[in-house]
Amino acid sequence: MLNTTNKFHLKLYISGKTPRSENAIRNLRKICEENIDEHYEIEIIDILEHPQLAEDERILATPTLIKSLPPPLRRLIGDLSETEKVLVGLDIRPFPSTINVTKN
Repeated sequence: MLNTTNKFHLKLYISGKTPRSENAIRNLRKICEENIDEHYEIEIIDILEHPQLAEDERILATPTLIKSLPPPLRRLIGDLSETEKVLVGLDIRPFPSTINVTKN
């Protein structure tokens, strides 16, 4: 169960307002809204505007998503279109209210 005092800190590095960047932003917001409720903060960093931040984080491709908190640090590259892979890759477990339970 997610402790409500813990927030996921997510940084999404993009390169400009490209369709791939826009898809990554949209997909990330959807994943967060549907799976971790309001326990997250997203920072979107355009490496064209802030190249030093990308260099500091050793960003080699965009879009790149970094989860810094809670540990462990995780990185994903791509448009984040495959929700299950994103959740597993970032070690995010869905918020309990989003789990559907069916009875037979």
